[in-house]
Amino acid sequence: MAMETIAVPEADTGRRTRGSRPARRDGSAKIIGVPYIARNIPPYDILNEENLQKIERVADRILAEVGIEFRDDPVCLDYWRQAGAKVDGVLVRFEPGMLNEIVSTAPQQFTQHARNPRHNVEIGGSNVVFSPAYGSPFVMDIDKGRRYGTLEDFRNFIKLAQSSPYLHHSGGTICEPVDVPVNKRHLDMVYSHIKYSDRAFMGSITAEERAEDSIDMARIVFGRDFVDRNCVILGNVNVNSPLVWDGTMTKSLRAYARANQAAVIVPFILGGAMGPVTNAGAIAQSYAETLAGCALTQLERRGAPVIFGNFLSSMSLRSGAPTFGTPEPAIGSMVIGQLARRLKLPLRCAGNFSNSKLPDGQAMVEGTMSMLSAVHCGANFILHSAGFLDGLLAMSYEKFMMDVDLCGALHSYLAGVVVDDNTLAMDAFLQVGPGSHFLGCDHTMKNYQTAFWDSNLSDNESFEKWSEEGGSTDMATRANKRWKKTLAEYEAPPLDIAIDEALTDYMTRRKTGMADAWY
Repeated sequence: MAMETIAVPEADTGRRTRGSRPARRDGSAKIIGVPYIARNIPPYDILNEENLQKIERVADRILAEVGIEFRDDPVCLDYWRQAGAKVDGVLVRFEPGMLNEIVSTAPQQFTQHARNPRHNVEIGGSNVVFSPAYGSPFVMDIDKGRRYGTLEDFRNFIKLAQSSPYLHHSGGTICEPVDVPVNKRHLDMVYSHIKYSDRAFMGSITAEERAEDSIDMARIVFGRDFVDRNCVILGNVNVNSPLVWDGTMTKSLRAYARANQAAVIVPFILGGAMGPVTNAGAIAQSYAETLAGCALTQLERRGAPVIFGNFLSSMSLRSGAPTFGTPEPAIGSMVIGQLARRLKLPLRCAGNFSNSKLPDGQAMVEGTMSMLSAVHCGANFILHSAGFLDGLLAMSYEKFMMDVDLCGALHSYLAGVVVDDNTLAMDAFLQVGPGSHFLGCDHTMKNYQTAFWDSNLSDNESFEKWSEEGGSTDMATRANKRWKKTLAEYEAPPLDIAIDEALTDYMTRRKTGMADAWY
């Protein structure tokens, strides 16, 4: 798929190009973004064939000898019986190779369509899609501190994501809007993604009927026939590790697959709690859990798109507290990438993880380590690309802007090194010669606007200028100003009035038919 350039709102400054290298800021240039990244650097394989096979064999033994429980979903158990698995109550065991054969019908790559076709994303292959963080009950900023998220916060983060050229996806539950009843908030969240963004988005998975509501709202936007043939919405479903799939998740998973929409299958393994403390064992467990979920989508609807997901994490063995952005899960993600490529499935893995309570040095050190592991493991859909703080308990406005800036740098990083007559710069060497400089030569003047990525938040001036003109600010303070400026300048993308009215009518009818529930 050709990657065209797209103009987006003037929230930040700099110019984007197909090569993902922005121009120097000129004060009037509009951001130009790409709908997704076509990576020009290869993923990093760290294990040899022998060790990959060892992990796969242990995963096969877990599936065959220990098994996985599938609770509160009799239909799911019937599917497994018909497929030839051994079902004993809710415990299901699988012969080696059985699940691999089932998942072979899933597509290696698929398009998730956005309501603005220029923002369609390609998930799989060599493509990379950045999406905001997902699932935090709290939000925070340096003005008001940490607090429960509201629908206004939820919509603010959608607007910030829509305004960034460095994110490609609107995300899902960016934060929980706790001021809306639990059984109704999914309607407001899906509507907000559609209303305030024209990018691809995610739906609800907290109950089967909420998943179906999300898909029905997508059908209003795209048309029922189109949705039946194309992916327009994702559902992020989690395993209840260790080795349990509960009915809430499997029913939602099946709802997405039944509608030919993509489920993202994700175990969350906290080493030492929900899985072994050792990396190889945790990887084998997560592989088994994810593979079973991916296979279930194909039993529901053969050929439905699915994303092989993973979330490895560690813990402090002194206190029992979860830790994020640590090296062991980061390097484990590399192995997950290799295993997913062997299955020929799109991958969601790692992200910008941190346990820091503030948008500080710890947050960026941990986030950068885990984000680079996502880039190098070959992840195609990177959830949690921006905003993640406090072990995912809080979405930070400042961290969101800082992470988006890092995503901008990763656009250039993933572009790799272009080698051609222009980049080899022989004409510059001939013009400059020994002992001179390249500042004013023709080659520099020709390329200076696209040569280097230019951060929107970093301060690269001298100490004296920073102290005198910049007010001695740190990056979090600059990010605070940036998100406020971005929201002030935000303009909603056009939405057809008839579609808007149909969505509002659907929400009203659904909400009227149920009493408020707050748990």
